[in-house]
Amino acid sequence: MTTLEISAPASAVAVRPSRPFADVWLISFGHMLTHWYPATFYLLLPLIGNELGLSYGEIGSILTCQFVCGSLSNVPGGMIADAVPRKGLLMALALCWVGAPYLLMGFTHSYWTLLGCAGLVGIGNNFWHPTAIPLLARSFPQRKGFVVSIHGMGGNVGDALAPLAAGFLLASMSWRHVVVVNIVPGILMACAILFFVGGLNLGGEGAAAHRPGAFASGLSARLQDLRELLKNRTLVMISLGSAFRAMTQSALLTFLPLYLARQMGYSPKWVGLCMFSLQAAGFAVTPIAGHLSDRLGRQRIIVSSMAMTMVVLLGMAFAGHSDVFVILIAFLGFFLFAVRSVLQAWLLDATPARQGGTSIGIMFGSQALGAAIGPISGGLLADHYGLSVVFLFLAGTIVVANLFVFFTPTPERRMV
Repeated sequence: MTTLEISAPASAVAVRPSRPFADVWLISFGHMLTHWYPATFYLLLPLIGNELGLSYGEIGSILTCQFVCGSLSNVPGGMIADAVPRKGLLMALALCWVGAPYLLMGFTHSYWTLLGCAGLVGIGNNFWHPTAIPLLARSFPQRKGFVVSIHGMGGNVGDALAPLAAGFLLASMSWRHVVVVNIVPGILMACAILFFVGGLNLGGEGAAAHRPGAFASGLSARLQDLRELLKNRTLVMISLGSAFRAMTQSALLTFLPLYLARQMGYSPKWVGLCMFSLQAAGFAVTPIAGHLSDRLGRQRIIVSSMAMTMVVLLGMAFAGHSDVFVILIAFLGFFLFAVRSVLQAWLLDATPARQGGTSIGIMFGSQALGAAIGPISGGLLADHYGLSVVFLFLAGTIVVANLFVFFTPTPERRMV
């Protein structure tokens, strides 16, 4: 077993943030909205499934389609994020690209159109993370784990508030009206990102791109960087561990609302409250986990959190329809979502700053592949053995994720 983390060199103490901390909050708020739309959709899935007469497998396949498209587009998205200097423009584009397909879903009655829209969401989301996460890490090198966790906390806020808001909106309007109302905050936030961050140009890459032959040589360099990154054992192991963790999360978010609605008979409002408790716990612990990972080491925080996630999932599998099941939901969020940003910070510790977007693209591509397998696998298990079996499956996937993390070599932190 490798040692946990080598402390930062003394020379790094003088490194100062390159951007005001207010940008962390602005970008994190934008991140909240990239999660708002999918989190709303998870709550709407039981209603959509009932209206269209979909099986558990078909419901799972909608999310699988989204994550497959995300997996295929993540690495190209990361390479584009590294190459394009207008970071604010990319983040605004991502917000619009994620929100528009959900709006289209509100006007369709076709299962196949739902699949197509889900695929578009999977592609669009991949411009946000490879752009925003490396930008924050480069701007605050000494507080990398903390600022990345603040960004992650924004995602938790979106995941928590969206089902809560959607649950109350569904008490007075149809799910189709909810997706139409939902598009407004994304448009407003995209405009704010363009206004405050849109002019940001990192590294002078934009001017170089207009030289004759610059595109071909730049593409060749990016592909060479990609080949080198794929030789990085730490990156590969973290990405594989993240894939199994994402498999756990995607299947959980797909089938937990279905279990609460169909097995426990909860109304949309109460399902929304339960999903809020899951994400609110993650929101509370994410910055704490990021701060502790800067001080105690990434690996220690991740391994312990994943181990507790397995324990809670096993408890849910055996709790049945009791109140204990509902209580365990909050504990699950506390441990499952704590490690998401810490994994991202660890990955950026292990890779060069100029390849941050591509590195995050590789990680998120791996995660999207795992996330694609989760819903369809859980759906098939639920169709044959019942929804309760899905929680045993999730406990197994988080154990595999933890094994990859446990045996990952820990690099020295990069300060620039």
